[in-house]
Order: sequence, then C-alpha cells, then structure tokens
Amino acid sequence: MPQHRFSILPVLAAAFAVCLTDAVVPATAAEIPAIVSRQRHEKKTFTDAEIVEGFLKTAFGAEFHLAGRVDRIRKYDSPVRVFADGSRADRKAQLAKVVADIRAKVQHLDIAMTEDKDAANVVVKLVRDHDLYRTIATFYGQERAKEIRSSLDPQCLSGFRKNDNYEIEHSDVILTVDNSDFVFFDCAYEELLQSLGPINDTATVPWTMFNDSVSMGFFDVYDQYLLNLLYDPRIKPGMNVQEVKAVLPEVLATVRAWVAKVNHLE
Repeated sequence: MPQHRFSILPVLAAAFAVCLTDAVVPATAAEIPAIVSRQRHEKKTFTDAEIVEGFLKTAFGAEFHLAGRVDRIRKYDSPVRVFADGSRADRKAQLAKVVADIRAKVQHLDIAMTEDKDAANVVVKLVRDHDLYRTIATFYGQERAKEIRSSLDPQCLSGFRKNDNYEIEHSDVILTVDNSDFVFFDCAYEELLQSLGPINDTATVPWTMFNDSVSMGFFDVYDQYLLNLLYDPRIKPGMNVQEVKAVLPEVLATVRAWVAKVNHLE
C-alpha cells in the first residue's frame, strides 16, 4: 500500500505522512499477514555506502523547508518518554509495543512509555479520522492545516521542536485510530522514528520507510542502521555533514555489530 508523505521544517520542525484507512482489528505486528510477508522478504544486507547514503539523506534536510537551518544533526540528547493521549486501549497497547521494539533495537536511545503527560517529551495524539484536521489546526494553526490538507490530505503526522543547539526538546505525533492494523503500525513506526530526528523523506533510497513508496509496518533492518547511527554518542546534535562524515566509519563499525546482534544476522 503506497504512502505519500510531506515534511516541513520551520522553526518548529515537523514531518507529515499520509496513510490510508480500513477497519480496526486489534492485533500484534506478528499476526498481521502484510507485515509477516514483508519481514519474510526483507533485504538485510547492505554496503557501507548504501547505509551512509540513507543516513545523510534522512538526517539532514527537510522535504518542505519554511525556515530554520536544516544542515545540522537533530536528535534528542535526553531520555525520551512517550505519552499516548487517547481512549482506544487497543491502539495504546500497540503503540507501547512499537516503543518497546524501538527501545530494544536502538542501542543508545533511552525511550519508554509514560502514564504522566507532564513527564512526556513525545505526545502521541490518538484521534478518529473525522477529528484529524481539527487536531492539526490545534497544533499548527488554521493556515498550515489548510496547506497540509490541500497538499496531501494526510491521516498521520509528526513534528518536533528543537533548541538552538539542535537538541529536540518535544515531539508531537498524531495517529488516526480508525484504520487497519497494518496502516496503524506503519504510521506509528514511521512517525515515531521521524519525531526522533530523521525528518527528511527521500525517494532515492528504496529500503527506508522514509520513502513515499515504501510501507513497512515494522522496524526494518535498514532503518535500524539509520537510527543507531543517529543515536550513537559520537553523532552529536548540531554536527554538520563534514563533521558527521569524519566519524561515520568508526560509528558504522559499531552499529553494524549491534544491528547484527539484535537481528541474529551473524
């Protein structure tokens, strides 16, 4: 199921992604045939050049740029706590599984759910489809909401706020709950991961979920490489491309070992 995504980076950085609707059937990712099939045929072997290309294309830039510099690394430099704001217990449970999976597969990222909204720096708003645009307008204003709707008619989106040191301070994610389990997982993984920093969609890397043409529904090996590179302590908020390229060879060696271990690729 193809997706169309829209990214924007004003002083408030935001990424938007479109998903399609279907009926809600509670399930885990391992029980969804579309996900199981994609996992079975997933590409897991990549050259250094393929990984580096995807990292540089997603960690820098923004698909739609309004204001603020986009030539620097943007990431959290503190523990990430995720709050699910909504009434659907099944979707909250699925979101918690997504967060736990990300935590298990990104070595240096301290991410977990919280029941305390005030303690959260990532707030996931779970809304019905007919409430989506009202929610978008609440977050981004009427004019921006109109622009988003006329451009792509999205059904899930995320955005983050960074400080002058390019450290992400807060992220907001909006997910619609009245769609299929596959679409919910697909949107939840993409939006949560983009809210952590890799905001730039790219049509030139065929293995990443940050590609309009790619729908995964799970945390694939290629994107594990990208997020583990981003959250390695040697990749710091505010670094430019040249600074990142200087440390990437040693960081990539460490990341390769970690991704191989957690995915039993050795």
